[in-house]
Amino acid sequence: MKSDAIKQALLESYARDGGINHLDGVNLPSQDVVSDLARDFMHVLFPGYFEQTSLAQKDVPAWLDRLLAKIDQRLITEIEKSLRFAQDDDPAANARRIATELLTQLPEIRRVVKTDVTAAYTGDPAARSVEEIIVAYPCVLAISLQRIAHVLYQLGVPLLPRMLTEYGHERTGVDIHPGANIGTHFFIDHCAGVVIGETAFIGNHVKLYQGVTLGAKSFEVDGAGNPVKGGKRHPNIGDHVTIYAHATILGGDTRIGAHSVIGGNVWLLESVPANNIAYYKGDDLVIRARQKMESLVEDPDEWMI
Repeated sequence: MKSDAIKQALLESYARDGGINHLDGVNLPSQDVVSDLARDFMHVLFPGYFEQTSLAQKDVPAWLDRLLAKIDQRLITEIEKSLRFAQDDDPAANARRIATELLTQLPEIRRVVKTDVTAAYTGDPAARSVEEIIVAYPCVLAISLQRIAHVLYQLGVPLLPRMLTEYGHERTGVDIHPGANIGTHFFIDHCAGVVIGETAFIGNHVKLYQGVTLGAKSFEVDGAGNPVKGGKRHPNIGDHVTIYAHATILGGDTRIGAHSVIGGNVWLLESVPANNIAYYKGDDLVIRARQKMESLVEDPDEWMI
C-alpha cells in the first residue's frame, strides 16, 4: 500500500472538499457514547430485563445508584457538546439543568412506556408474555428511546435527540423523529420500515403495521430554492386509529379522525373523518363510514391487503 500517496490524496481532499470536514470545530457528541446511553436508558426503564445476571429486589437501590451516576455524567457531557455546537450562552450550566430534567422525567416516561408494552401484548395474539414483548419486540426499543429523545427535543437540545432515535432506527428499522408527539398505548406490529416525521401527532391507542409512513407532501422553499425549515408538515392521527401495512399518509393538514381504519397500501393525501375506513376498491380510493368490527372481519378483502 502506498500509504504516503494515500495520505497526501486525502489531505488534498480535505482541503478541496471541505463541506464534509469538521476540523477545528466544537467537539460533537460521540456515537459510541450515545449508543451506550441508549442501552443504559433501557436498563433503567426495564430493571432486571437486560442484566447479565438476575437482579434481586434488595439490590435495586445500589444498582440504580451506580447506573444513574454512570448515565448522569455522560449525559451532561453529550448535552454540553450539543449545546456548544448550537452556540448556547451557558452550555455547561444548561447541560446540567437539562440532564436533571430528563432524569426527573424518567418515572413518567416509564408510566407511559408501560402502556406501550400493554398495547403490544393485547394487540398481538402471537405474544405469549409481557417478558417476550420487552426482550424480543423491537417496537419497545424504538418507542422507548423516542420518548426519551422527545424530552431532550422539547428542551431544545440539538443533535443528541436524533442520535438516540437513530440508534433505535439502526437496531429496528423504524425511523421515529424525536419531535413527533405520541400518545399512550402505542404499538407498531412487526416493527419494520415505519417512518414517522418530526411534526406528526399520534393520539392514544394507535396501532401501526409494518411499512407505514406518516410523512410530508413536500416542503416550502425560499427565494433561493433552499428548504424552509420548521412548520407543520406531517399528519395528525386521532385516538384508537389502526393503520395497516404500507399505508402512506402525507401532509401537515391531513387528519385521521378517531376510531378510523386505514387499509393496507393506501396512499392518502386527504383527511379521513372519525369512524371511517379508507381502502382501495380496484384503482379507486374509498372513504366510508366504519361498520361494526364483526362485519369487517367477515369481509376483510374489501379493505385490507
